[in-house]
Amino acid sequence: MSRHSLALPDLEAARRFGAALAPVLAAGDVIALSGDLGAGKTTLARAVLAALGLDEEAPSPTFTIVQTYDAPPLRLPVWHVDLYRLETPEDAVELGLDEAAGDAALLIEWPERLGDLMPPDRLWLTLTPTVDGGRRLTVDAPGAWDKRLASLFPVAE
Repeated sequence: MSRHSLALPDLEAARRFGAALAPVLAAGDVIALSGDLGAGKTTLARAVLAALGLDEEAPSPTFTIVQTYDAPPLRLPVWHVDLYRLETPEDAVELGLDEAAGDAALLIEWPERLGDLMPPDRLWLTLTPTVDGGRRLTVDAPGAWDKRLASLFPVAE
């Protein structure tokens, strides 16, 4: 497991990170988007979706819980999931996330709500507000992600 940290001074920086992450995504990837209300999780997810080919602004899945996107028009199928309203991890079983993960990339907001049901090979992105109004992005990546993330986090020599 590797950990990276990145300062995002504003939401535009979060959008740029999302756009940079999109090219390395593949079907079967699970991206956990963690952070408090207003931290920028949906902004980051929308940037990924736009970079994958979504022409309009993605709606927040807060009330629908799951918003699906097909390929085409996106480069790959994506499920944008918001688990905020789930009360227990078992509530997520009915959503079919495990089945979708075989064919689509999953962007999951409020991943903590999945508890032990969260796949261990997921990429975990945590957005934390900073005192200057920006955000700190912490990326926890299993080893399988290291090569794919190299363009986003070059190794210092």
